[in-house]
Amino acid sequence: MRLRARPLAALAALAALCTVALAGCGDTLQDQPASHSVLESLLLAPHPVYWLGGSFEGKAISEVGEDPSGAFSVQYGDCTEGGQSTCVPPLRVVTSPDNSFVAVGSAPHRKISIRGIVGVLAQAGDTIELATGGVVVGIYADGPRLAHAAAETIVPINDVGMPGAPLPSPLPDTGFAEQPLPGQTPAQLHALR
Repeated sequence: MRLRARPLAALAALAALCTVALAGCGDTLQDQPASHSVLESLLLAPHPVYWLGGSFEGKAISEVGEDPSGAFSVQYGDCTEGGQSTCVPPLRVVTSPDNSFVAVGSAPHRKISIRGIVGVLAQAGDTIELATGGVVVGIYADGPRLAHAAAETIVPINDVGMPGAPLPSPLPDTGFAEQPLPGQTPAQLHALR
């Protein structure tokens, strides 16, 4: 009986270890790191795309996306709220090619000077909008300290830039908002032959 108890105890210990290991796989709030091929798409963007490097303050890039307007979003860290299709990360940097639009609307906000340009601080300091060059960079963080640290560090992935160095002055309105998006332009019709 004693010889038989040892294999059963070992089997029970192995089952317990497998349960613990698999429990980490079931967390729906965790994202997978962004692949290098996704990051390469940022390099090919027709405008500067701002980021904070492969990780920032211990938060790795967990998602990179592009929307139909050509805006790029780089998310840092795992979701703090939400889950699949609804994620609130601790930090997100969004670069929009529409330099005529700073997305604060009627929300309470104030102007601040960061790295030589005037930006907008909103949501009690959790959001910073910076019109720089021909783009607007939005920084959305889970706290004012993180948002400000990110604003002091952002650099374009596809252009020359140094963390903390002055950012390019905003360019005159490019009229981007007046142009239809590619999906809004109908295909040209051709006569049948």
